[in-house]
Order: sequence, then C-alpha cells, then structure tokens
Amino acid sequence: MNCTAKSFKLFACFILFILVLAFPLAASAKDTIRIGRVIPLSGHNAIVLKSASGPVYDLWVEEVNARGGIYVKKYGKKLPIELIQYDGKSDHGTMVKLLEKLILRDKVDFIFAPVATSQLFAAAPIANKYKYLLFGAEGGALKLKDIIKGLPYFFAVLNFADTQMPALADVYKRNGIKSVAIIYIEDLHGIEYSDTLAKALKAQGIEVKMKKSIPLGIKDLSSLLKQAKSLDVDAFVGFTYPGETILATKQSMELNINFKAFHLNVGPSFGFYPGIFGPATQGVTGSGAWNHKTSPGAKAFVDKMVAKFGKKAPIDFWGQLFYYASLEFFEKAIVKVGSLDQKKIRDVFATEKFDTALGSTWFENGFLAHDAHPGEIGQWQNGVYEVISRKAKATSNMIMPKPVWPKPAPKK
Repeated sequence: MNCTAKSFKLFACFILFILVLAFPLAASAKDTIRIGRVIPLSGHNAIVLKSASGPVYDLWVEEVNARGGIYVKKYGKKLPIELIQYDGKSDHGTMVKLLEKLILRDKVDFIFAPVATSQLFAAAPIANKYKYLLFGAEGGALKLKDIIKGLPYFFAVLNFADTQMPALADVYKRNGIKSVAIIYIEDLHGIEYSDTLAKALKAQGIEVKMKKSIPLGIKDLSSLLKQAKSLDVDAFVGFTYPGETILATKQSMELNINFKAFHLNVGPSFGFYPGIFGPATQGVTGSGAWNHKTSPGAKAFVDKMVAKFGKKAPIDFWGQLFYYASLEFFEKAIVKVGSLDQKKIRDVFATEKFDTALGSTWFENGFLAHDAHPGEIGQWQNGVYEVISRKAKATSNMIMPKPVWPKPAPKK
C-alpha cells in the first residue's frame, strides 16, 4: 500500500500492518503438541501396557522431545510433545469417560489408543464422532472391518486374526499337524481368533477335536489340558491373556503334558514370558512376529529399547515394532501437512507411504497393509523369537515337535 501523509491512509496502513503481524504471532503462540491417552495403569490390562505399547510410546516421546519436538510449518518451529495420561483402570466405562474428557475438557490436539481389542473397539467410534485421528496400538477386531467405512478417522496398526490364523494353519499343515485342541477366553478377542482358526484349520484338512471357552481370570486349566491330552491332539492352542497364558504354561509343565505344538496368544511374544519360563519356552509359538533380523529398522529399534531399558528391556515381539513404526508415520504425516489439522493428517494416513522401522509402511482401507507386516507367527528358538510364517519373511523354520517340558527344579 502507498501510504501518504493523509491521516486516513496512515490509519489504514497502520491497521493493515497490525493485521499482517497479528496472524503469524497468533500462530507462533502454540508451544506444545498436546496428546492424550487413557491407559490401564491398573487392572488386568496393566501387564499388557507395561509389556507392549507403554515402553514404546515413552521411548518415542522422549526421542521427539530430545530433538526439540516435531517441526510444524504453520508455527514455524518445532513443538515438543506434552503427554496427558489417565488411568482407565482396564474398565470400558472409565476409559470412554476419560477419552471424552481429553477431547472435550482438556482439548488435546491428538489422542492415542487405549490398550486391548475390546477397548480399541469402544474407542474407535468416539474418535470418529469428534473427528479425531486414532491409530490403534494393542488390539484389532474383525468386526471393525464390518464398520470401518463409517470410521474414517480410525486406522488399525496391528495384525490380528484374519492374517495370523490362516498363517498358523499353513504352518501346521506344512509341519504335519493333524489335529488341534482350542481353548479361548469368551470375549471379542477369543471368539474371533478361535472361530477364525477353526475355519482356517478346516480349510487345511486339520481336525479340531476340542474347542472350549474359559472365563477371564480362570485359576485352573488342568482339566482342559488333561482333556486335550486324552484326545491325543497334535497341537494345543489357547487364545488367552497374559494371566491365563502363564497359567496354561505353568500347569502344562507341572502335569508334564506335552504336545507336538503349543501355541498361546496373548503372551509368548512378550518379554516377561521367557523371563518367567527361561529355556522352557523353546518351541512355544505365539502371534506376531518380528525380531532384530527383520529389518535394519527393527535392529535399530531393539538397540534403542536396550539402551533405554537395559538388557532386560520389555520387548514385545508381536506389536512393538508396529507401534513404533506407526508413531514414526504419525510424525512424518504432521511434517508433511505442516499443521495439526486432524482431517489433513487423517488423509495422509489414508493415502501416503512412508519408510519406517517396518520398512515401507502404508494403510489400506483403514488397516496396515498386509504386505507391510513383518510376520504372523513366531516361535522361541534358542532365546530368539523367530518368524516361522510367510516364507518370504521367515527368519527360521519351525521346530517340530516342540521339545518336552524340562523337569522343574527340585524343591528345597
């Protein structure tokens, strides 16, 4: 504007000058990216948090803040992460209330996922309702595929029943398994996994001789283990949470009940499992899977976990590499968009590919692309959780039959 000595033009120039300066100053006033998360600091899912996504999210936030934050072009600077966390107490009602509190009262910029399949299933519609991006950590449900078109803001990160169970059936077929006994916790996770495996086994000509549900928190599995043994099945499969996974392993050892294949889910991929059972884990299989041999990014991630948490780092060889890669993807999406706009970042999740610790990473129809999965089934072999499914990505062949349980140490 060509300002003259005339008062009204001077006034107009002054107002224009103030407006030009005001907007950048307003934009630069933001100092942090506020992210909210409702997690089970207590209750039955607390062990999952500590063993799976919890350490990964802590590591990522620490890394981001150590380098000054994430660069956001709109604000012309890096913004560190401000993490606001509440204890969902492993309770659905509590989680839902606190998630809405983060959005409506705390007005966080983003939310992170809760822990476990059923909680993720409950959180996804809430995120969509308020148009908040939600990319899942632990958990995944086939039912989400039925409604995913109505949940454009939700992205499932983890692999689950629809890819893992056909892979397990294929592994069993290739290794001569003829019959299977299945137990499962009667919740969304257990029902979907057991039904999906039963269908996959049937397609492979493998007989399911037993399929029984158990309650969450069961204290004795001996009768079911004995029944499976009496049926002379080749493989025992349990869709259990960590408490029941530990129980099934412990009682199988105490009763000296052995099967050619022993698969449990959730638990064997977590660091606490070999920590409890040591060499007895040899030959046990679980869902997942990846290890330090999967990719350079996987090796680098393991090194970071060990550097932060020590030699006994709580590494989960099912999901942690997925979670870390999704956080890298999230950061790159923010940088690409240049703002904290939920819809624009959501659109990047839906359309873009980025290199992450997984390698090339992208989403298809709201789910992490199958070709981006590092593996589906893992087996403990000499202290390494080897990938034994998907020949192109396998790091070892399956040990068959599983070695018999070692005799427990004599009581003093």
